[in-house]
This record gives sequence, C-alpha cells and structure tokens, in this order.
Amino acid sequence: MLTFLVNFAEHVSFFNVFRYITFRTGGALITSALIVFIFGPQIINSLRVRQGKGQPIRADGPQTHFKKAGTPTMGGLMILSGIIVSTLLWTNLSSIYVWVVLLVALGFGAIGFYDDYLKVTKQSHLGLSGKKRLGIEFIIAAVAVTIITWAGQSPFSTSLTFPFFKDVLLNLGWFFVPFGCFVIVGAGNAVNLTDGLDGLAIVPIMIAAATFGVIAYLSGNAVFADYLQIHFVPGTGELAVVLGSVIGAGLGFLWFNAPPAAIFMGDTGSLALGGLIGTIAVAIKHEIVLAIVGGLFVMEALSVIIQVGVFKMTGKRVFLMAPIHHHFEKLGWTESQVVIRFWIIAVILALLGLSTLKLR
Repeated sequence: MLTFLVNFAEHVSFFNVFRYITFRTGGALITSALIVFIFGPQIINSLRVRQGKGQPIRADGPQTHFKKAGTPTMGGLMILSGIIVSTLLWTNLSSIYVWVVLLVALGFGAIGFYDDYLKVTKQSHLGLSGKKRLGIEFIIAAVAVTIITWAGQSPFSTSLTFPFFKDVLLNLGWFFVPFGCFVIVGAGNAVNLTDGLDGLAIVPIMIAAATFGVIAYLSGNAVFADYLQIHFVPGTGELAVVLGSVIGAGLGFLWFNAPPAAIFMGDTGSLALGGLIGTIAVAIKHEIVLAIVGGLFVMEALSVIIQVGVFKMTGKRVFLMAPIHHHFEKLGWTESQVVIRFWIIAVILALLGLSTLKLR
C-alpha cells in the first residue's frame, strides 16, 4: 500500500525508498513485531477469559506438561494479525503472489481456528476430523496452486526444479497441481505437529522465513537470478516482504511463547504459517529446498507417520512417543534441551538450503 508514495518521489526524494524491497521488508518486520508486542497482552487476556481451562493437555504426555494446564491457545490470531496488517501496508498489492499467499494463510488459519475452538469448548477433544480438515486444506491449496501456475508469469510454472542442478527441469504438466497441493498441505501439517513445546515451532518458522525471504528476493530479481543460475520468477520478490512480516510477528509471539509460555500458537497459527511457507516455496520453484530448510518439520511429521504405520502393522512402537520431540522428553531431555537443540538443527538445515543457491 505504501508503495503508492513512489508517485510523489519527484517532489519528496525520500519516497524513493519505497521502491526497494529490502527497505519494505525491514518495515514489514518492524511493523508486525510492534503489532504483536502492543496488542499481544490484550489478546492473551481475552483468550484466557474466553477459554477457561485453555488447551487440553495430553494425559499420556510427559508429566512436566501438566503444569501447562490453563494456558490459552489460538495465539496464531496474534501472529496472523501482525502478518496481514503489515503485508497490506508494505507490499506491492498488484502482485498476485501476495494475494495467493494471504489466501492460504487465512484459509488454513480459519481451519486451525475452528479446530482449536472445538478443543477448548470440549465439543471434540480431537478437534475437526482429519479427513474433513485435509479435504478443506487440499481445496484451498488447489486454488492457490492453480493461480500460481496459470496466472503467474513463470515460463516453467508446471515444472519441478532441482537444487544443485541449474538446467534440470521436470515438467509435471497438470500433475503439478496435486504435487503443489501436497507441498502446501504437508508443510502446514508438519509445522502443526512440531508445535508441541514452548518456542519449539516459532523459531524454526522464523529461520525458514528468513531463508526463503533471501531466496524469494533473489528469484524475483533477474540480475541476481542470472548470476546465481537459479530460475527467475518475475514478481516473487514481493514475497520477501511477506516473509519479513512473518519474522516480525514471530519475534513478537516468541516474547509471550518463551518458556514458560503465556500462550500457545495452536492450530490457528501452525497451520497458517506452514501453509504460507509452503505456498511461497511453490511460487518461487524451490519445493525440494523446502524439504531441506524445513527438514525439522519433515522429521517431526515422519516420526508420526512411522509410529502410526508400524503400530498398525505390528502393534509395537518405534518411538517412546510421537512426534519425536516427545520421544526425547521421555528419554530424559528437559524441554529446554529439546527446544534449543532442535533450533540448532533448524539453523544447520537453513544454511544447507542456502548453499543450494551457489552450488550449481
């Protein structure tokens, strides 16, 4: 929205700074962080009053989690508020990619909100049924991928690119739509599974957002894309501004989510943020890199799939408890040990993902 000030640059030279994505990304980061910092306490108090006992705590979980009883959930409302306001304020709203990403974030956030609502009101301790939730998520993702594929400006919009190989493309044709849906829905639910300890999910999300912010900026710049031999996708540079707002909102949320957490992100935030990053990965043609940068989320999701699959086939468990962060708690790691060590893994994976930009 503020990009319209560029029209007055002839009279006020300072307005030229609104041309630059880097400046607007910084502005988006600061704005979203301030929104969450300022309005966070009011939102937390309101949710605490409305929810009463807060998010249900698993009876079979680590005993240290019982002290978390009464902590309100739906903290994703704080995060999404900062992201949406900041994005509308600082991005160039003529970019179709910005609107697609907001569509997925709001859509997935609404699903998560309803899921959280069912849990805190005790209408269903499991929330929305898995089949219904996945079905709605795939519909939203299908709309988003279709728009990205046929309304975008990329000449290879239906192709899958491969890291470390500058000229390798696999044209999936119409199959790219279900593939893109799988990436977006998978990312949303993988982040959702990771959000089980104070601060565990939000920091890796910010790390992934920073990583993809760099990649989006480079992919949307013809000069940098050509120099790095990555695929140029016109218009995707604006997504760096969106990701800047994610980092800012994440920082604000972490202030309240740091141990002991005053609020949980809930499905409202985890589904929205995972879907947002997954959509951006599809838009900038770095779907495989997402699996590297978001390897922590992949590990969490795989641990659940393996645990459930093996148990159904053999009646035995591979892990003491899934997702895998609970397995390490059962082994005797403290919550802070699990969280910080997982943060370290996220940083290493992000650096590995960034290395794909040059190793081609």
